[in-house]
Amino acid sequence: MATKERNLPAVPSLGGEQSLNRYLSEIKKFPVLAPEREYMLAQRYREHEDRDAAAQLVTSHLRLVAKIAMGYRGYGLPVSELISEGNIGLMQGVKKFEPERGFRLATYAMWWIKASIQEYILRSWSLVKMGTTAAQKKLFFNLRRMKKNLDAYEDSDLHPDHVTTIATKLGVSETEVVNMNRRMMMGGDASLNVSLREEGEGQWMDILQDDNPLQDEIVADAEEKTVRHDLLIEAMGSLNERERDILTERRLTDDPKTLEELSQVYHVSRERVRQIEVRAFEKLQKAMNRIATDKHLLPALA
Repeated sequence: MATKERNLPAVPSLGGEQSLNRYLSEIKKFPVLAPEREYMLAQRYREHEDRDAAAQLVTSHLRLVAKIAMGYRGYGLPVSELISEGNIGLMQGVKKFEPERGFRLATYAMWWIKASIQEYILRSWSLVKMGTTAAQKKLFFNLRRMKKNLDAYEDSDLHPDHVTTIATKLGVSETEVVNMNRRMMMGGDASLNVSLREEGEGQWMDILQDDNPLQDEIVADAEEKTVRHDLLIEAMGSLNERERDILTERRLTDDPKTLEELSQVYHVSRERVRQIEVRAFEKLQKAMNRIATDKHLLPALA
């Protein structure tokens, strides 16, 4: 029996950058749902296609979408468009949400929100319109953060040591790191301080600013860490003993061993240890994605 398509309600209108002030003020009025209320609304929507229940689920998480979208504001795209794409991901997450699995909606929807925003950025950037591998996409979305952690300059070529570190951690070649960094420097960033009003008073980020983190964000972050830890433990079973040991010693400890140290343990070259590490990391990622998809924790990406 075919399942009837369940329509979701419209969210508050969001135009260009100048309307962000009104939109961000408006979405702050929607209350955060208590766990019991959220569960009841989700059940009503799944069982009866209740549009009012869906509306409450969506609107109560619009601030989470805006907060996540702000994290992607450095890719040269209008923040209003990032929020709009994130809202699409949120609505898809609500449609797929299964409350009986024990997770809060914020935890589940976060995956959909990020996936929707990331896919939009990838479609919009000319450097990836020709298509990229999963590893290159991960490099694209993690390069800025890793450069910041390494205290690397945002607008210059990377130091060779930094290139090696990033390539190893992300499982890509050093050439890919260098090329991606140069392409992103050429792409340029949009202003992070878009004025809220035509007079130039205030910035849109000021409206979203709060001394305390969002309640649903706290819940989502805590549950996501638990989900990722459980996925990691289960996915480690897909590796053989040597792969598990090398990956653990290189990436999952506070004091990682060097390639030289592990090459002496396994009586192989440092390059061979590096190859095993990269292969094990790729296998682990695929296993985690497969398990997460099987458990309906991840959206199906095109």
